[in-house]
Amino acid sequence: MNGATALRAAADRLERLAARSTAGDWRLSGLLATRPEVVAHSPDDGTEHVAEARARTAEWIAALSPAVAPPLAAWLRSAAEADPVDDAALRLAWALLERLP
Repeated sequence: MNGATALRAAADRLERLAARSTAGDWRLSGLLATRPEVVAHSPDDGTEHVAEARARTAEWIAALSPAVAPPLAAWLRSAAEADPVDDAALRLAWALLERLP
């Protein structure tokens, strides 16, 4: 498998995983800082506790574990040096900045 094939395969798998996971914009909420709840907010203003949808979300959580951070951060830094800046990397950066403290 060459580099381009691996990139496309990883993107395809990520999209398939996202499609079968709990949909929506996941946000932390809850009253106790020691036990925050993750709630998925859907476009129709509905909500679903992600823990209640564990069967659909476990693979997503495992796939995006802290092990993904080093290569993802390296890609973002590499994209920042490109001219022009990669549009997909910029969209990801903005999505992360909206969610990360």
